[in-house]
Amino acid sequence: VAAHYTPNVGDDTVLQYDDVMKVDFGTQIDGRIIDCAWTVAFNPKYDMLLEAVKEATNAGIKAAGIDVRLCDVGESVEEVMESYEVELDGKTYPVKCIRNLNGHSIGPYQIHAGKSVPIVKCDDQTKMEEGEIFAIETFGTTGRGYIVEDLECSHYMKNFNAPHVPLRLPRSKKLLGHINKTFGTLAFCRRWLEREDGGSFTVNGNKGKQEKYMGALKNLCDVGIVQAYPPLVDVKGSYTAQYEHTLVLRPTCKEILSRGDDF
Repeated sequence: VAAHYTPNVGDDTVLQYDDVMKVDFGTQIDGRIIDCAWTVAFNPKYDMLLEAVKEATNAGIKAAGIDVRLCDVGESVEEVMESYEVELDGKTYPVKCIRNLNGHSIGPYQIHAGKSVPIVKCDDQTKMEEGEIFAIETFGTTGRGYIVEDLECSHYMKNFNAPHVPLRLPRSKKLLGHINKTFGTLAFCRRWLEREDGGSFTVNGNKGKQEKYMGALKNLCDVGIVQAYPPLVDVKGSYTAQYEHTLVLRPTCKEILSRGDDF
Protein backbone atom coordinates (compact mmCIF):
# COMPACT_ATOMS: atom_id res chain seq x y z
CA VAL A 1 0.00 0.00 0.00
CA ALA A 2 1.48 3.35 -1.05
CA ALA A 3 -1.20 5.77 0.20
CA HIS A 4 -4.76 6.34 1.47
CA TYR A 5 -4.88 3.51 3.99
CA THR A 6 -5.88 3.79 7.62
CA PRO A 7 -7.52 1.02 9.66
CA ASN A 8 -11.28 0.87 9.68
CA VAL A 9 -12.98 -0.30 12.87
CA GLY A 10 -12.39 -4.05 13.18
CA ASP A 11 -9.08 -4.02 11.30
CA ASP A 12 -6.73 -5.88 13.64
CA THR A 13 -3.55 -5.46 11.56
CA VAL A 14 -0.43 -5.56 13.76
CA LEU A 15 2.86 -4.04 12.61
CA GLN A 16 5.69 -6.55 12.23
CA TYR A 17 9.48 -6.17 12.21
CA ASP A 18 9.68 -6.46 8.42
CA ASP A 19 6.88 -3.98 7.69
CA VAL A 20 7.35 -0.51 6.19
CA MET A 21 4.81 2.08 7.38
CA LYS A 22 4.04 5.52 5.96
CA VAL A 23 2.76 8.20 8.34
CA ASP A 24 0.98 10.90 6.31
CA PHE A 25 -0.84 13.52 8.36
CA GLY A 26 -2.28 16.99 8.11
CA THR A 27 -2.82 19.78 10.59
CA GLN A 28 -4.95 22.88 10.06
CA ILE A 29 -5.87 26.10 11.77
CA ASP A 30 -8.88 27.90 10.30
CA GLY A 31 -8.41 25.97 7.07
CA ARG A 32 -4.70 26.72 6.68
CA ILE A 33 -3.29 23.24 6.08
CA ILE A 34 0.14 21.73 6.57
CA ASP A 35 0.63 18.30 4.96
CA CYS A 36 3.57 16.16 6.05
CA ALA A 37 4.71 12.54 5.80
CA TRP A 38 7.54 10.25 6.75
CA THR A 39 8.22 6.51 6.70
CA VAL A 40 9.03 4.11 9.54
CA ALA A 41 10.90 0.83 9.12
CA PHE A 42 12.24 -1.35 11.93
CA ASN A 43 14.52 -3.54 9.82
CA PRO A 44 17.65 -1.66 8.63
CA LYS A 45 17.57 -3.50 5.30
CA TYR A 46 15.05 -0.85 4.15
CA ASP A 47 17.33 2.07 5.03
CA MET A 48 18.34 2.78 1.43
CA LEU A 49 14.72 2.85 0.30
CA LEU A 50 13.86 5.39 2.97
CA GLU A 51 16.98 7.44 2.25
CA ALA A 52 16.18 7.52 -1.47
CA VAL A 53 12.72 8.96 -0.91
CA LYS A 54 13.78 11.39 1.81
CA GLU A 55 16.59 12.78 -0.35
CA ALA A 56 14.27 12.95 -3.37
CA THR A 57 11.86 15.05 -1.32
CA ASN A 58 14.73 17.31 -0.26
CA ALA A 59 15.73 17.64 -3.93
CA GLY A 60 12.17 18.67 -4.81
CA ILE A 61 12.20 21.26 -2.04
CA LYS A 62 15.55 22.61 -3.25
CA ALA A 63 14.28 22.86 -6.83
CA ALA A 64 11.00 24.58 -5.92
CA GLY A 65 10.66 28.34 -6.12
CA ILE A 66 8.87 31.30 -7.67
CA ASP A 67 8.63 30.94 -11.48
CA VAL A 68 10.06 27.39 -11.37
CA ARG A 69 8.37 25.03 -13.84
CA LEU A 70 6.69 22.02 -12.26
CA CYS A 71 8.40 19.73 -14.77
CA ASP A 72 11.79 20.84 -13.45
CA VAL A 73 10.82 19.89 -9.89
CA GLY A 74 9.76 16.47 -11.11
CA GLU A 75 13.01 15.96 -13.00
CA SER A 76 15.04 16.85 -9.89
CA VAL A 77 13.07 14.38 -7.78
CA GLU A 78 13.39 11.55 -10.31
CA GLU A 79 17.14 12.06 -10.78
CA VAL A 80 17.81 11.62 -7.07
CA MET A 81 15.24 8.90 -6.37
CA GLU A 82 16.28 6.62 -9.18
CA SER A 83 19.99 6.89 -8.40
CA TYR A 84 19.33 4.50 -5.49
CA GLU A 85 18.87 0.77 -5.25
CA VAL A 86 18.06 -1.47 -2.30
CA GLU A 87 19.09 -5.06 -1.58
CA LEU A 88 16.38 -7.19 -0.02
CA ASP A 89 17.03 -10.81 0.86
CA GLY A 90 19.86 -11.14 -1.66
CA LYS A 91 18.06 -9.45 -4.56
CA THR A 92 18.78 -5.90 -5.72
CA TYR A 93 15.86 -3.65 -6.64
CA PRO A 94 16.07 -0.24 -8.31
CA VAL A 95 14.12 2.40 -6.40
CA LYS A 96 11.48 3.80 -8.76
CA CYS A 97 9.33 6.90 -8.48
CA ILE A 98 5.61 6.08 -8.35
CA ARG A 99 4.91 8.06 -11.48
CA ASN A 100 1.16 8.54 -11.04
CA LEU A 101 1.44 10.06 -7.56
CA ASN A 102 2.27 13.74 -7.11
CA GLY A 103 2.77 16.62 -4.76
CA HIS A 104 0.20 19.40 -4.88
CA SER A 105 -0.66 23.01 -4.21
CA ILE A 106 -2.70 23.73 -1.07
CA GLY A 107 -5.42 26.34 -0.52
CA PRO A 108 -7.63 27.32 2.42
CA TYR A 109 -9.70 24.26 3.35
CA GLN A 110 -8.48 22.66 0.08
CA ILE A 111 -5.76 20.03 0.38
CA HIS A 112 -5.42 19.71 -3.42
CA ALA A 113 -5.78 23.23 -4.80
CA GLY A 114 -5.31 22.60 -8.52
CA LYS A 115 -1.61 22.32 -9.31
CA SER A 116 0.10 18.92 -9.26
CA VAL A 117 3.84 18.65 -8.59
CA PRO A 118 5.18 15.68 -10.58
CA ILE A 119 7.87 13.38 -9.21
CA VAL A 120 9.14 12.30 -12.62
CA LYS A 121 10.33 14.17 -15.69
CA CYS A 122 7.38 15.42 -17.74
CA ASP A 123 6.35 18.30 -20.01
CA ASP A 124 4.24 20.34 -17.53
CA GLN A 125 5.32 23.94 -18.12
CA THR A 126 3.08 25.34 -15.34
CA LYS A 127 5.04 27.61 -13.03
CA MET A 128 5.01 28.00 -9.27
CA GLU A 129 3.93 31.49 -8.20
CA GLU A 130 4.65 33.85 -5.33
CA GLY A 131 2.43 33.27 -2.31
CA GLU A 132 1.48 29.71 -3.24
CA ILE A 133 1.71 26.84 -0.80
CA PHE A 134 2.92 23.46 -2.02
CA ALA A 135 3.25 19.99 -0.58
CA ILE A 136 6.43 18.47 -2.01
CA GLU A 137 5.52 14.80 -1.73
CA THR A 138 7.49 11.89 -3.16
CA PHE A 139 6.92 8.15 -3.25
CA GLY A 140 9.49 5.47 -4.01
CA THR A 141 8.91 1.78 -4.57
CA THR A 142 10.64 -1.53 -5.22
CA GLY A 143 7.70 -2.43 -7.47
CA ARG A 144 6.63 -1.27 -10.92
CA GLY A 145 6.30 2.43 -10.06
CA TYR A 146 2.57 2.68 -10.82
CA ILE A 147 -0.35 2.44 -8.40
CA VAL A 148 -3.98 1.38 -8.73
CA GLU A 149 -6.96 1.57 -6.37
CA ASP A 150 -7.61 -1.55 -4.31
CA LEU A 151 -8.83 -2.83 -0.92
CA GLU A 152 -11.50 -1.46 1.43
CA CYS A 153 -11.91 2.32 1.45
CA SER A 154 -11.31 4.30 4.64
CA HIS A 155 -10.59 7.86 3.36
CA TYR A 156 -13.27 10.34 2.28
CA MET A 157 -13.54 14.07 1.68
CA LYS A 158 -16.34 16.41 0.72
CA ASN A 159 -15.68 17.83 -2.75
CA PHE A 160 -14.51 21.44 -2.56
CA ASN A 161 -16.93 22.40 -5.34
CA ALA A 162 -19.64 19.93 -4.39
CA PRO A 163 -22.86 20.35 -6.37
CA HIS A 164 -26.12 21.18 -4.66
CA VAL A 165 -28.06 17.94 -4.91
CA PRO A 166 -31.49 17.42 -3.34
CA LEU A 167 -31.14 14.45 -1.00
CA ARG A 168 -34.14 12.20 -0.51
CA LEU A 169 -32.71 9.92 2.17
CA PRO A 170 -32.98 11.29 5.73
CA ARG A 171 -29.81 9.45 6.76
CA SER A 172 -27.91 11.10 3.90
CA LYS A 173 -29.11 14.55 4.97
CA LYS A 174 -28.11 13.81 8.56
CA LEU A 175 -24.64 12.56 7.61
CA LEU A 176 -24.01 15.51 5.28
CA GLY A 177 -24.95 17.88 8.06
CA HIS A 178 -22.47 16.13 10.34
CA ILE A 179 -19.72 16.27 7.69
CA ASN A 180 -20.35 19.97 7.01
CA LYS A 181 -20.25 20.82 10.72
CA THR A 182 -17.32 18.59 11.71
CA PHE A 183 -14.98 18.44 8.70
CA GLY A 184 -16.18 20.83 6.02
CA THR A 185 -14.01 20.09 2.97
CA LEU A 186 -11.20 18.52 5.01
CA ALA A 187 -10.50 14.79 4.76
CA PHE A 188 -11.92 12.30 7.25
CA CYS A 189 -12.00 8.56 7.79
CA ARG A 190 -14.70 6.10 8.77
CA ARG A 191 -13.07 5.38 12.13
CA TRP A 192 -13.60 9.01 13.14
CA LEU A 193 -17.31 8.84 12.35
CA GLU A 194 -17.61 5.91 14.75
CA ARG A 195 -15.95 7.68 17.68
CA GLU A 196 -18.16 9.08 20.41
CA ASP A 197 -17.25 12.61 19.28
CA GLY A 198 -17.89 11.82 15.61
CA GLY A 199 -14.47 13.18 14.65
CA SER A 200 -14.21 16.30 16.82
CA PHE A 201 -14.82 16.68 20.55
CA THR A 202 -14.56 20.45 20.14
CA VAL A 203 -17.47 20.49 17.70
CA ASN A 204 -19.64 17.63 18.93
CA GLY A 205 -18.64 16.82 22.49
CA ASN A 206 -19.43 13.16 23.09
CA LYS A 207 -22.61 13.27 21.01
CA GLY A 208 -21.27 12.93 17.48
CA LYS A 209 -21.10 9.19 16.87
CA GLN A 210 -22.65 8.17 13.56
CA GLU A 211 -24.73 4.98 13.46
CA LYS A 212 -25.61 2.89 10.39
CA TYR A 213 -24.08 5.49 8.10
CA MET A 214 -22.53 3.38 5.30
CA GLY A 215 -25.57 3.56 3.00
CA ALA A 216 -25.75 7.32 3.46
CA LEU A 217 -22.02 7.69 2.82
CA LYS A 218 -22.31 5.68 -0.39
CA ASN A 219 -25.25 7.86 -1.47
CA LEU A 220 -23.23 11.05 -0.88
CA CYS A 221 -20.41 9.59 -2.97
CA ASP A 222 -22.76 8.46 -5.74
CA VAL A 223 -24.25 11.95 -6.17
CA GLY A 224 -20.83 13.65 -6.20
CA ILE A 225 -20.95 15.47 -2.86
CA VAL A 226 -18.30 13.30 -1.19
CA GLN A 227 -15.30 11.67 -2.87
CA ALA A 228 -14.02 8.27 -1.77
CA TYR A 229 -10.25 7.75 -1.77
CA PRO A 230 -9.52 3.99 -1.75
CA PRO A 231 -6.06 2.67 -0.89
CA LEU A 232 -3.47 3.08 -3.66
CA VAL A 233 -1.28 0.03 -4.13
CA ASP A 234 1.72 -1.10 -6.16
CA VAL A 235 2.28 -4.76 -7.02
CA LYS A 236 1.91 -7.27 -4.20
CA GLY A 237 5.17 -7.90 -2.37
CA SER A 238 6.71 -4.54 -3.20
CA TYR A 239 7.72 -1.96 -0.60
CA THR A 240 6.92 1.74 -0.80
CA ALA A 241 8.15 4.79 1.13
CA GLN A 242 6.93 8.38 1.29
CA TYR A 243 8.28 11.71 2.54
CA GLU A 244 6.52 15.06 2.34
CA HIS A 245 6.93 18.67 3.43
CA THR A 246 4.79 21.77 3.00
CA LEU A 247 6.37 25.05 1.92
CA VAL A 248 5.21 28.56 1.16
CA LEU A 249 6.81 30.70 -1.57
CA ARG A 250 7.44 34.07 0.05
CA PRO A 251 8.74 37.02 -2.01
CA THR A 252 12.35 36.57 -0.87
CA CYS A 253 12.50 32.98 0.35
CA LYS A 254 10.71 29.65 0.59
CA GLU A 255 9.69 28.66 4.11
CA ILE A 256 9.33 24.96 4.93
CA LEU A 257 6.40 25.01 7.32
CA SER A 258 6.61 21.36 8.38
CA ARG A 259 10.38 21.07 8.93
CA GLY A 260 11.48 19.93 12.39
CA ASP A 261 14.68 18.89 14.12
CA ASP A 262 14.27 15.23 13.13
CA PHE A 263 13.05 15.56 9.51
